[in-house]
Amino acid sequence: MSEDRGWPREEHKWGLLLSAGNGYGIDDPAGGLVAACVVTEYGPHGHPRLGAIGMVLVAERHARQGVGRRLMRHVVSLMDATPLTLHATPSGRPLYEELGFKATGRAEMVRGRLATPEPATDVITRAATAEDLPSILRLDEEVFGADRTHVIARLPAFADQLRVAEDEGRIIGYAAAWPNMDTQVVGPLIARDTGTAKALLCSLAVRTDRPLRTDIDVRHEELLDWVKARGLETVAFNSVMTYGIAELPGDWRRRFAPLTVAAG
Repeated sequence: MSEDRGWPREEHKWGLLLSAGNGYGIDDPAGGLVAACVVTEYGPHGHPRLGAIGMVLVAERHARQGVGRRLMRHVVSLMDATPLTLHATPSGRPLYEELGFKATGRAEMVRGRLATPEPATDVITRAATAEDLPSILRLDEEVFGADRTHVIARLPAFADQLRVAEDEGRIIGYAAAWPNMDTQVVGPLIARDTGTAKALLCSLAVRTDRPLRTDIDVRHEELLDWVKARGLETVAFNSVMTYGIAELPGDWRRRFAPLTVAAG
């Protein structure tokens, strides 16, 4: 269905989302699916604090027939009182607004090779180890605002790189880079400050020969100016939308980029 709409297959990302979240679809009587999406829940099991909707797809032959609206209404109903979030393209935003979602922010997708990737900071970065996982999970929950253990614990197997930033032996940020088509997607990118985010990006860039791609919260203007001055270019903008809450939980000042726009 992704190929049918001109999307890449993205099997690696689909594998993560379907293992960590729940897939929903509408069967096509002729075989296959009419529509599909994935919902990733965060927080206590059975009582999620937040649900992220992503990978909303409608087969071309069923486009513009209200199928996507029907699927989204079903998912919103199933999630009951759980607050929801999603990243919307300009073409998808009107549907989500019709369903009650509100735009609360924007993310700028940038792509390219980071030129002379040397950090303008003395922040220490290194490859993450198994012993770092508890600290990473604590930091992630503090910054994201909900427990993401079932997703973040999959990063060592999912990502090509998982790195941490340290200050006096304390982890102050972490980032992953994972393969998607011909790029390395950087996400999550969580850091104490912009200098730490730069150091993590540089440490990932020097260890891959692929272009980087990431979705940076537009409020992080300094980081966006920095990456664009070093070769990354704007690809697209997506609206960050919420349902049932006025804004996302957690600390946006330390949340620079999501794992993927499909999972919040």
